[in-house]
Amino acid sequence: MKAKLQLTRIEVYQNFGFLGIVILCFLDDLLQLPTFVFSDHPFEFMYRRSTLDMLLVFGVWFLVSRSTHRVLTRVQYLEGFMRVCAWCRKIHFKGEWMPLEQFMQQSFDTPTTHGICKECLRQQQTAILKAKLARKRKRNETESPKIAEGPKPHQPNLL
Repeated sequence: MKAKLQLTRIEVYQNFGFLGIVILCFLDDLLQLPTFVFSDHPFEFMYRRSTLDMLLVFGVWFLVSRSTHRVLTRVQYLEGFMRVCAWCRKIHFKGEWMPLEQFMQQSFDTPTTHGICKECLRQQQTAILKAKLARKRKRNETESPKIAEGPKPHQPNLL
């Protein structure tokens, strides 16, 4: 909500600025401001020139207004992302880093519990099975040489 207020305020200030430029251009020709500055030599009010100036200012106003609106909309969109720590998965909320569970409790008044989705369950079961097989292979490899050697038959000492 606050971002929308800032967006509106910036656009209002921009529009007032351009409106001031348009009024100043119009008053420049209407009141003959150059005569006040340079001399008493009267200037003729040329509607075509002032109209062309104002159309040019309106064109620039439109382009700048559209560009500003697009940029501010993009900034507002990007600021809406929730920052999550890549290492510990804590969430940045109101200037504080907190665990997901605490964030859910504060923001949505929702208690959390832990579970496991089907994909993660399959991955964990596969990892456990691989670890068990590797442990079994290692155990078999260490026991195999003892079994293969077995007890040695008694050989008489011929010497």
